[in-house]
Parts: sequence; C-alpha cells; structure tokens
Amino acid sequence: MGKISHTHGTLIIGFSFIVALMLTVVPLPDWVKPLRPEWVGLALIYWAIALPHRVGVGTAWTLGLMLDVLKGGILGQHGLALAVIVYLILKVHQQFRVYPLWQQALIISALILLNQMLILWINGIVGLESSGWSYWLPSLSSALLWPWMFIILRDIRRHFVAG
Repeated sequence: MGKISHTHGTLIIGFSFIVALMLTVVPLPDWVKPLRPEWVGLALIYWAIALPHRVGVGTAWTLGLMLDVLKGGILGQHGLALAVIVYLILKVHQQFRVYPLWQQALIISALILLNQMLILWINGIVGLESSGWSYWLPSLSSALLWPWMFIILRDIRRHFVAG
C-alpha cells in the first residue's frame, strides 16, 4: 500500500495520539506505575520532528488538555508542559533528525525531565505534594523506549502518512 491522502495521514497521526493517551491510563501493577513512559510526549515529539508543518504547539496544547482530563490534573498543566517541549523540538528538529538514536534518546530524556519539572512546578504552586524520587523515572523509561517508538512510528509514517 503506497502513500495515501492528507486526510488519511491526519487520521493515522490522530490514531497514534489516541493510542498514546490510552497507554497513559491503562492500569498497571503498582510496582510498574512509576516506570510508565510519557507516551503522549514521545508521540508528540516524534510527529513534531517528522512532520513539523502538521504537528505543532497547538496540537501539543490540545493533547495536554486531554491528558489533564484523563489524569484528573489541573487543567492546562500538561498543555503548557507539552507545548513548551514541542516548541523547543520544533526549533531544533532539523538538527535532531540527524543525530543517532542514542543521542536522540538523551535529548528525549532531557525534554521529558523538563516536562516533569514544569508539571511539578505547577503542582507546587497549587500546594500539591511531590511523590518522591520515583516521580523522575518516566524520563529514564521514555529515553529507553525512544529508539523503538521512533522506529515503529517512522515505519507507520512511511507506509501510511503523506508528508
């Protein structure tokens, strides 16, 4: 199957975001919960790198609001955090694309850490407690997952999504 229309490509991208949102709330055993990767952040970063003209800050803000609703968080905190990291990745997407996957994973870890710091900052402003050192583990699991996420989404993009 070759490349398909712009509308179908948008549906595929949207479907990947729906899967990422679902993976964010799927029940996990208590011992695994702290290791849950930032699925939505990873999907957003990939699509912003691959198709920066189609996935941007507005998409990040919208998905962040959806994430706030799904997680029962403060409305806008994930929207702000995801918008910031997508803005940053859009500024350097051309350089980012040429890095090997292991270097990309390090940058992904830093971006997810920034995402978590922004959410922690907002939680601190409203008086919510932090959950300890395990709060930072998703940046590690997201970095470890990045190479596989990149390869899977790249293959999907090449097969289904018209640039």
